[in-house]
Amino acid sequence: MARLRPTVAAEAYRRLGRADAVGFLARLDLWFADIHAPVEALYGGEHVGQLLRIALDAAVARPVDLREADRRREIDPHWFQAPSTIGYVAYTDRFAGTLDAVPKRLDHLAELGVTYLHLMPLLRPREGENDGGYAVADYRAVDPRLGTVEDLSRLAAALRERGMSLCVDLVLNHTAAEHPWARGWLAGDPEFADFYLSFPDRTMPDAYEATIDDVFPDQAPGSFTWVAGAGWVWTTFFDYQWDLDYTNPRVFAAMLGEILWLAGRGVEIFRMDAVPFMAKRLGTTCMNQPEVHDILQALHALVKLAAPATVFKAEAIVAPEQLVGYLGAHDRYRPECELAYHNQLMVMLWSSLATKDARLAVQSLRRLPTIPAGTSWATYVRCHDDIGWAVSEVDARAVGYDPVAHRDFLNAFYSGDFPASPARGARFGQNPGTGDARISGSAAALCGIPGAQGESLERGIRRLVLLHAVTLAWGGVPLLYMGDELAQGNDDTYLDDPARVADNRWMHRPFFDDAAAACRHDPATAEGRVFGWFRALTATRADL
Repeated sequence: MARLRPTVAAEAYRRLGRADAVGFLARLDLWFADIHAPVEALYGGEHVGQLLRIALDAAVARPVDLREADRRREIDPHWFQAPSTIGYVAYTDRFAGTLDAVPKRLDHLAELGVTYLHLMPLLRPREGENDGGYAVADYRAVDPRLGTVEDLSRLAAALRERGMSLCVDLVLNHTAAEHPWARGWLAGDPEFADFYLSFPDRTMPDAYEATIDDVFPDQAPGSFTWVAGAGWVWTTFFDYQWDLDYTNPRVFAAMLGEILWLAGRGVEIFRMDAVPFMAKRLGTTCMNQPEVHDILQALHALVKLAAPATVFKAEAIVAPEQLVGYLGAHDRYRPECELAYHNQLMVMLWSSLATKDARLAVQSLRRLPTIPAGTSWATYVRCHDDIGWAVSEVDARAVGYDPVAHRDFLNAFYSGDFPASPARGARFGQNPGTGDARISGSAAALCGIPGAQGESLERGIRRLVLLHAVTLAWGGVPLLYMGDELAQGNDDTYLDDPARVADNRWMHRPFFDDAAAACRHDPATAEGRVFGWFRALTATRADL
């Protein structure tokens, strides 16, 4: 610090002006230890200076209105923990069509008290199959079907004017095979040397795969793909998503630059996608390795230095005792992500609904470690993804359940195969060897609302409202998934789309139903009753 600070200070005063330089240097004093320690552990302390220059460049480029937002958030760094914070999650095209059309939906969100809009993957993906947008071909371009970067910046500004924050997905573990980094690496460009993980033969892939679980065992078995000119490329997800090599400091620096560039366009919350997979170690599952936390801690501190209004949300669907690490709970508190998805709460809610028994939920949730002050859970009922039944053997047996039998029951219940089940979901990702599976389906469909009448409809609505009431009352940041507030059912049109027919998760990724929205104030309709409950619940929470 003593060696670097004078140089950084001189540059900051020259490029930022006195007022902003004072703020930048105060943040440097605050965050330096959280930058230096993980960077030194990962790459050596000699790389810190370069990373500080990247942060300073981003601070200089940051627009005036975002610098003002930074100052407000520095005064209230825990703004996202306010009871009035309500999130809403949607695909841009299915919510509004394009980015420039999203503002027409903001009145709808305001009625629900929404202050945080998460638009699902909107950065430019590869053409063709792209894992629902998570195969990113360019972090600095928007999917042309949705608009432009300028549209994104204008939307972020429109949201800020209404007291709403923009959240976008940032895929850190991998890029599309078509990304310029990947093209340069494959072409032998020295600038991109060692950007991706690959091996010349099957010796090391076979050794790693002995302890790695497949993410998509039915669709993409194995974790390596043969690529001519590159060898066996590490592909944790699909063969067109190539894993980055974070042992290379230039990969870290490049990703930092992308995050800060997007923050400069008005993105306030980053959903850090697939982060548990970023570090590999032979003989392990290659998830949740210590280096993952070093990477996130260093990124977090450097982004806070340049853009302090920014918040990280960890997408880490891992065991509860591992999840708290993503919120900074280690041997000491080491800031990492401010938010993390409370996957365990979501799973236990659906389990309790099916069994009409909360004992497993109580057993599981009371064992969760305490999370650090200044961090929060992101609570939710449904999302764009399938539901994986994260039921531990210890918890299941503690309440008299066989864990395998219980997971089988939940799959049968929510796929509608169990006698008298009202649910209309579908199995997803069934492992042909073990029979294990996850569940697809909208919240309303899993609660038995679509097509129901009379008492059956009433019970379905009560199920849906109960689940959301718990997530709103739990604490943290509740996230409403688009369509839940209107009790939207499954969308079967994906069956007619060759690009999506093999992925039944598209059944719970519907288009926003304008006809349903038109009924939202009519208590004689299911849509009106559900929307009325949602408004009452969010208003009650905001008044706490």
